[in-house]
Amino acid sequence: MYYSLSYKTKQFFWLLIKLAIVIGCGYFIYQKLLENDNFKFIDFYQKLLKNDIFTSKNIAFLIIFSFFNHFLEILKWRDLASFSHKISLKSATEQSLASLTTSLITPNRIGEYGAKAMYFDKPLRKQIVGLNLVGNFYQMLMTITFGVLGFTYFVWQYNVQIDFHRIFRGLLLGFFVITAFFFGAKHFKYRGYSTQKAREFIKKISRSLNIRVAFLSLIRYVIFSHQFYFLLLIFNLEISYFDAISAIASVYFIASIVPMLSLFDVVLKGSVAIWVFSYLQVDAITILSITTLMWIFNFVFPAIIGSYYVLTFKPNISK
Repeated sequence: MYYSLSYKTKQFFWLLIKLAIVIGCGYFIYQKLLENDNFKFIDFYQKLLKNDIFTSKNIAFLIIFSFFNHFLEILKWRDLASFSHKISLKSATEQSLASLTTSLITPNRIGEYGAKAMYFDKPLRKQIVGLNLVGNFYQMLMTITFGVLGFTYFVWQYNVQIDFHRIFRGLLLGFFVITAFFFGAKHFKYRGYSTQKAREFIKKISRSLNIRVAFLSLIRYVIFSHQFYFLLLIFNLEISYFDAISAIASVYFIASIVPMLSLFDVVLKGSVAIWVFSYLQVDAITILSITTLMWIFNFVFPAIIGSYYVLTFKPNISK
């Protein structure tokens, strides 16, 4: 009797969690699109109509870009997760989309780590979190690498005035914080987990897997940055390819290094993009329309699909 009650209580508890994630994700999307004081949906819609964005050709290309963007992420996750436990492409798709839905309403998208870990048995969850961190590291590495190159070209080309003393102080502070963290974390332990064990685990990941994940991250970066470039083209903006790509790389670079809740990620990228593209004489409403479309195709639509996987997720609550 007690076991049955406990099982039903856990089942009900998980149902509430899943509903809260889906409802929270839906409300967040609604707020950003229809209740945003800084960006009126009617202005956005009229801008799309004016530029004839809703052609079958444009929609098809945007969907193709988004499909390959997430397909590469799914492939990357399948390869990484299979290091600990072999999973199929179908399982990787379910885990990636469900974690995306969960991450939208959590600080710095940290919910992605917990959501993916819940699909695996308890002894494997620490490894799964570590593997997810490896995948995100390589994606961030591509963003920073191309971002530095693009931003350097952008600053030189448009003579952008930057307070390098302030940047240097910030980098110096960041260096000391990271150094202190690593020295302090060297002896840190939590429930048998230590940074030493983490390093040993990462060293076990084969060179071929690291290269494959890095390559998939590179191709994924090329795809979503060129999706942004494609949107610039269909909005009839006359910008040279190198200027556009350097500006796009600068937007993702700046947005990635600014600590920010993922709840405001779309706002952050929009604000950064407005500043960067102002040097290219692009008006704010156009850039906000482009960043909003990028968000819709790469986060909103996949999150809606991911909501199904969140609701159908069946945790192991028998123990």
